[in-house]
Amino acid sequence: MKKAFLVLFIGAGAFAAYWFLIRKKESRPEAPPPVPMALKKHSEKFNTSVDSIVAGYLAIKNAFVDADIASVKAATTSFSTLLKSFPVEELKKDTAAIIETVKMNIESMQANAESLLKMPDITEMRKDFNSLTEAMYPSFFTSINYEGQKLFVEKCPMAFGDDMPASWISNSAEIVNPYLGKNHPKYKGGMLDCGDVVDSIYAK
Repeated sequence: MKKAFLVLFIGAGAFAAYWFLIRKKESRPEAPPPVPMALKKHSEKFNTSVDSIVAGYLAIKNAFVDADIASVKAATTSFSTLLKSFPVEELKKDTAAIIETVKMNIESMQANAESLLKMPDITEMRKDFNSLTEAMYPSFFTSINYEGQKLFVEKCPMAFGDDMPASWISNSAEIVNPYLGKNHPKYKGGMLDCGDVVDSIYAK
């Protein structure tokens, strides 16, 4: 009788150990692995300024899609104002070469924006927009160590003719061509999706 009781006691102990130490551990959901925090190199003020410049550029691009000259010039005027207040001084902690490169990028972007504002013809305005894009990508984004939203670099092989390509920057991978957009004198809206994504810009 004692032997049977002892076996029963040991069995109960073994079951309790299994339930609390093994089964309970197996049923416990695993915690997700820790996600590394993205390290920010720049201040919120600096990144907000960059985001504003990107938003200003996208507003110009969208106005070109609609072939709305008044909206293009209004967006370009706002963009030019944003460039003038860009906090270049924060880059003083970087090398002199980086500071000078960014200053030249800003000056080139400003010059193309001012040229665009003087143009009465939308085709010439679009050529200045292409030059503005070339001043921004890749040098500006690379030099400032861009930390904003993911952007896409897109290219049309026939923006100004069959053999004259041009690029633009978008916040979407969908192709909406600002060079052959709505109301184009030759294609109307038929070439709105002409182009390809050729690169992306994102925080490293």
